[in-house]
Amino acid sequence: MIPDVSEALSWLEAHPQALKGIRRGIERETLRVTADGSLAATGHPQALGSALTHKWVTTDFAEALLEFITPVDDNIDHLLTFLRDIHRHVARNIGEERMWPFSMPCFIESEQDIGLAQYGTSNIGRMKTLYREGLKNRYGALMQAISGVHYNFSLPLAFWQARLGIEDAASGKEEISAGYFKLIRNYYRFGWVIPYLFGASPAICSSFLQGRETALPFERNDKGMCYLPYATSLRLSDLGYTNKSQSNLGITFNDLATYVKGLKQAILTPSEEYAKLGVKEGDRYLQLNSNVLQIENELYAPIRPKRVTRSGETPSDALLRGGIEYIEVRSLDINPFSPIGVDANQARFLDLFLIWCALADAPEMSSDELVCTRHNWNRVILEGRKPGQTIGIGCETAREPLDKVGKALFADLRRVAEVLDSTNDNKQYQLVCDELVEAFDNPDLTYSARILQAMKESGLGNLGLALSEQYRRMLIDEPLEVLTEDQLSQEREASIQRQKELEASDTLSFEAFLARNAGG
Repeated sequence: MIPDVSEALSWLEAHPQALKGIRRGIERETLRVTADGSLAATGHPQALGSALTHKWVTTDFAEALLEFITPVDDNIDHLLTFLRDIHRHVARNIGEERMWPFSMPCFIESEQDIGLAQYGTSNIGRMKTLYREGLKNRYGALMQAISGVHYNFSLPLAFWQARLGIEDAASGKEEISAGYFKLIRNYYRFGWVIPYLFGASPAICSSFLQGRETALPFERNDKGMCYLPYATSLRLSDLGYTNKSQSNLGITFNDLATYVKGLKQAILTPSEEYAKLGVKEGDRYLQLNSNVLQIENELYAPIRPKRVTRSGETPSDALLRGGIEYIEVRSLDINPFSPIGVDANQARFLDLFLIWCALADAPEMSSDELVCTRHNWNRVILEGRKPGQTIGIGCETAREPLDKVGKALFADLRRVAEVLDSTNDNKQYQLVCDELVEAFDNPDLTYSARILQAMKESGLGNLGLALSEQYRRMLIDEPLEVLTEDQLSQEREASIQRQKELEASDTLSFEAFLARNAGG
């Protein structure tokens, strides 16, 4: 079941310095809500600057859906402190509003209450809002109001040099990209461990189901909560942030050329379903185009290969230019036990798991096997804590007990932890292993079990309100640690100025801009 990684682990133990300089970044989404838990109807607060151009504070789908972005960092504690400083700053600048502490929204009476994110009058700002209009018309606004945490991760060049024998990133871009695709294939095969341990959306507010059909056998309580008793992450289920029409795109993760080709094909392939929506209704645009994907970012995936783009460059063109620079892990629910939605244990676990994924052999995957991995994930997402739960790999029919596979994986992860701890001169990674592995013998220790118990006792809405108020007070009272008020004030003013300059520099009409940039 678990690939034999002993040889690669022995290599790692002989090359501990190859892991010096892992780089990480975090993106955290959260809904602004009022004191009674309703979705905030206010615009993006002016005190936070321009959502279009601010480096650290922006919005995602909705005007009320904040997104916080950290710079790249090689120190987990510093990274999380920076993220906490952003939260402290925001908590002080959104008045009586709070940040909703769960991935799944609550108290949304109507989809019409979800206002699209606004980015000003520049062509690029209007296009961003129009893209969201397309998402709303294609998938519904409620799905887009779901929040998550993205963990961006890159191995140091020294790792690839020692492992692959390359000289530098430019000449070794094909080999490095192949190494990251191996990581991605292992993530698809074994990444279900993330929702098992950290899934925190086993329940939803009944309002989330308004007018939606579901075959899921929900249990309900008298507080308007729907839940599955053994679920881990409804956010990752078909009810949550997925797109069924994308499952037959046939995009694979075997090499850079075929991955990019598949992605580019999807943004040029007309969709009968989306053509029926129409691109325009009178003078009003309804979507960027009627293709399967409006733009590349519409591809929903639990993990993405990435490279920082240059001005005017698409994500896939950036990958072709320079190869994979880092990967974006997209399977983390908001951690409701942390005021900033994520904690150091999760970051350290992801480091360990992603290093293991880069070391373990990973045969190429067909698009059919990718579909099979989805079934495995779904088993964990909907019934991960079920007694006697089993797990498979790919399309194999043989399955093994989930707890047995999990503990075998952690035996490998502990060896990676010892290497990392030896370079840091502490035992932080080993302690994370010791703590988390217990969840395979006792599923009640998982995030989903703990939060479901609390939701049953208090009610989902009441618990969300209590936590959001508790975290609001905590963050407001804490001093900044990494950022300063001056830096935050300067970035706010600079972001507003950058937006004004963008708006003043447009030379094309919006129609001409779309014709050049929106495909279709």
